[in-house]
Amino acid sequence: MCSDKLRVHVKNNHASPATFPPTKEGEAVFTITEARFQAACDKYPDVAKQIEVCIDWDLDRFSESMESADVLVTWDLPTDNLARVAPKLQWIHIIGAGVEHLCPMTWLPDGITVVNNRGTHAAKGGEFGLMSILMLHSRLPAIINNQETATWRSLFSGSIVDKTVVIIGTGHIGASIARRCKALDMNVIGISRHGRPVSGIDSVYTSNNLDSVLPTADFVALAAPLTVETRNLFDRRRQALTKPGAGIINIGRSATMDYLALVENLKSGHFSGAILDVFDEEPLPEGSRLWHTPNLIVTPHISADDGNTYVEMTLDLVFANLERYLDGKPLNNIVDPALGY
Repeated sequence: MCSDKLRVHVKNNHASPATFPPTKEGEAVFTITEARFQAACDKYPDVAKQIEVCIDWDLDRFSESMESADVLVTWDLPTDNLARVAPKLQWIHIIGAGVEHLCPMTWLPDGITVVNNRGTHAAKGGEFGLMSILMLHSRLPAIINNQETATWRSLFSGSIVDKTVVIIGTGHIGASIARRCKALDMNVIGISRHGRPVSGIDSVYTSNNLDSVLPTADFVALAAPLTVETRNLFDRRRQALTKPGAGIINIGRSATMDYLALVENLKSGHFSGAILDVFDEEPLPEGSRLWHTPNLIVTPHISADDGNTYVEMTLDLVFANLERYLDGKPLNNIVDPALGY
């Protein structure tokens, strides 16, 4: 082993409901295999010659490898006594955008940086978000319900031009949804922590203004990370404020909204339909009422993950940061431990 090379430890997980990915299908998409890592090495040969890698599963060789690892690429990790377990560790690359499963980050030793996969979900998430809005606008949840009962009922809809979508979370995914909505001449309102302008969004407000914009919303699309500020942000009270007949989408995190209130609002007709892609427990248990709620479409957390290129895009980020570190530059996609994203 060459001590002058950066050592990278890749921790893959076997599929399990207790971790990520929860399904075998997900394991195939998210696993960083030897072949996939070698493809990245071939793509970035100048970086590749300056690193060594240990590609591992679960915790098989974790303790031994982390004694000399400079970089950890993973979804999760044992956080106890990390400074002792990994005395050389410089940064941890989380292979997802959300890091709430590691929060609060009181376990993080000084001098170790956490980065995430921010940006890899934008294109697919934007497409899924727009698809969902169009499905809700065309009353597809109700049409699917009618198909299950062999009911022929003509449910007409008009043009989506000038309809208003409120996008909660204006990061990469939210902004990607917004750009696609603007291409259809929709009115786009954004809600973010900072309230700063975002390209493709007509107006951006902080969550303090959410109550005033919800009554104008034909659609509400949640694409926000789970933080202290966003937990239960779209709660029962705010759902009641939302324009009657609105369509609801959540491709961010389930705990950002009250699903029990959503079920009641769908059954009462206050909301015309909803599409949910994220859940507190995944896979969604068979006994969940969400499976049988009228005008609700459940998708298995596939909205923003490109099944063909996810690992390739992940390794692009990893190798870009390896290059930046070797060049003495700040890393990209740094997570603020205090904010949780």
